[in-house]
Amino acid sequence: MQTVGFVGVGKIGLPISQNLIKSGYRVIGYRRSSLAEFEKIGGVPARSVAEVGEQADVVFSCLPSDAALEDVVQGPKGLVHTARPGQIVAELGSYSVPFKRRQIAPLAEKGATFIDGEVAGTPGMVLARKGVVFLAGDEAACRKIEPVVGGFADSCIYFGPFGAASRVKLINNLLVAIHITATAEAMALGVKAGVDVPTMIKAIAAGSGGSTQFGIRAPWMAERRFKPLQGSVPGLQHYIELIGDFADEVGIATPLLDRTAELFDCFMEMGLADCDNAAMIDVISSLPRKSPKALAKKSDDKGELA
Repeated sequence: MQTVGFVGVGKIGLPISQNLIKSGYRVIGYRRSSLAEFEKIGGVPARSVAEVGEQADVVFSCLPSDAALEDVVQGPKGLVHTARPGQIVAELGSYSVPFKRRQIAPLAEKGATFIDGEVAGTPGMVLARKGVVFLAGDEAACRKIEPVVGGFADSCIYFGPFGAASRVKLINNLLVAIHITATAEAMALGVKAGVDVPTMIKAIAAGSGGSTQFGIRAPWMAERRFKPLQGSVPGLQHYIELIGDFADEVGIATPLLDRTAELFDCFMEMGLADCDNAAMIDVISSLPRKSPKALAKKSDDKGELA
């Protein structure tokens, strides 16, 4: 039985580990907080990151911050201390590409390969094997772990040079943020208009206006089912900052994302941080109606989008 390591067994790491275990892998995992849920699904708890590295030739990680990734790779009990030739480490979290790239050299000195990985999908999608895994970096290493990725996801795409997976994830999440906000606007309109909302959702989800986010969150918005959260606005705000830096780098305007960022700020100001981003319908519903003509005039007066 092949052993696979996972560091950061959280909202995404837990369903990934669960699918790997169902696929016949022995999964050894570590996180700073409780591993009780991980043990319940059949995972093997480790006492440190280094212990994960000692026992697994393929290690995935999905971590919440720059500091966490730096510590997991290069810290006193980090993966660099147990790295060895042929070992592959794939980080599935999102960071700036230069920061992610900084983890390559320390592992490469020991013969290990660090891969730029990303996961597109909510925890529920990942558990249902509907999340899409993006890989970039050393092609041979990426191809080598594709069968392991196949143990937890039905779709795995190789994008080429290191950093490409991260950039595609930012583009993906630009659309996620906008689609959630657009879904909230459409649902607020439909609910206020008094249409048959369940039938409307079925019609739109199957038609030209549907999207993955509409299919997931429109029913939650209709039912005001905002907990337990599957995706948070604070989490998406992290991506908005990264997307903004990316857009600045390549010189592309993001007017729709900029407006979405303002609405996310409203979401937080309304005290909804612990709710699923489906609660965006409450933000939209609270806003006053502005006529298109008034918005156009404001834009002309300022020389920019209102």
